[in-house]
Amino acid sequence: MLYVKNISYTFSHVFFLVFIYLFLIHRYSKRKTLVICFLSYLATNLLNHFKLNFFPDSRLFYFFTTITQITIAQSTGLLIAKKRDSRVLFIGLSASNYVIVGSITASILYIFTNSVVVALAGNLLMHLTLLPALFYKLGPIFRKFCERDLGNNWWELCLIPVFFYCSFSCLAFFPYTLYEHPENILVSVFLMITMLVSYIVVLRYLDSETKQVEEYWKNVMFESYIRGLESQNYLVEQSEQNLKILRHNMRHYSMMIDSLLDQKEYHEIRNITGHINEVVNENKIDHYCENMVVNTILAKMSRQAQSDQITLHLDTLIPKEIPVNEYEFAMILANLLENAVFSVKNAAPSKKYVDAKIHCTKEYLLIDIENECDKEVFFDSITGLPKSKRGKGHGLGMQSVQAFCDKLGGTIDCYCEENRFRIIFFVKFSPLFT
Repeated sequence: MLYVKNISYTFSHVFFLVFIYLFLIHRYSKRKTLVICFLSYLATNLLNHFKLNFFPDSRLFYFFTTITQITIAQSTGLLIAKKRDSRVLFIGLSASNYVIVGSITASILYIFTNSVVVALAGNLLMHLTLLPALFYKLGPIFRKFCERDLGNNWWELCLIPVFFYCSFSCLAFFPYTLYEHPENILVSVFLMITMLVSYIVVLRYLDSETKQVEEYWKNVMFESYIRGLESQNYLVEQSEQNLKILRHNMRHYSMMIDSLLDQKEYHEIRNITGHINEVVNENKIDHYCENMVVNTILAKMSRQAQSDQITLHLDTLIPKEIPVNEYEFAMILANLLENAVFSVKNAAPSKKYVDAKIHCTKEYLLIDIENECDKEVFFDSITGLPKSKRGKGHGLGMQSVQAFCDKLGGTIDCYCEENRFRIIFFVKFSPLFT
């Protein structure tokens, strides 16, 4: 019977690791992640060996061994996860509940058939059926949901898998098993169905909420874009009107220059030409890049900076066609530049500057923004991004930046040194992406 339990536990550990491998966003390369998972598998199975072969009847050793295995398993998820916070615990606990379903299925089949082969086959079949269904049907929603920074809400959501895990454990495994109390079978099956329905309902609800947030940001971006276009159109109309007046007056300026040349009044001629150049420069349309959507946002932010007497230096390399959604990209730029401009708005005149390097090519995307920062900046311990001090309702912009970064598989680095704040957003595009 010991070998049967060993096989059953092997199934559980293997599929637990497969679950967290599929649903977690990885920190390391595929090879390194697989090595970590394999070492975790060896450690948990070594504990099983001691538990089943040396202390088969010790409930106390069983309890402490199980706790140790759970710790190793959850630590594995924490180690390989890109974002090491409570969402890892949520996924790990969900994985534990997933493997428990297979174990309970095997127990029920063994009770009714008294066949080890049927029990193990049922366990394996349950895993092989349930995991692809979860991955392909709920996986996209699950992973998208796990990209969101919900703060303390993640701890509250962890209560769902904790409740089911504790319930399953008490009903089917500890202190007594289903073999000893088969009357718990019906309740166990009911709990399995309830758990599946609960996950579907919660994830569907959160998916709907996520779509509403995304739609909100799209509307915000579209409105900002429309306002930018209206502002651009107004400037174009004003420029055309002013240049039309200038062209009309050029005949008079020409006559004046000819007259002044005869009188050798070169100083006055320079004044006239200087005035003409000033009018031309004032009515020049802002052009920062080839992409119209992004250029509109950059022009808008530049005018905002000028109105606050802030020097905004833009180093741009953005072609007409870019390998990312231009509206999302423009929204990210608007968020980052707005934060930078706001941070130096009340600074001393000598410190009212923002340097921004923005490149978007087929090979890479780089946003490098630097500004003076006299006040202390607080960074989120999990994301590493600066936390808003402007009160409730703020900080969503940085969340959208993080979501955009995760979507593209990029990196964000933020730091504040010697009263200078700098944020670097970098994505290297693969040939398939471009």
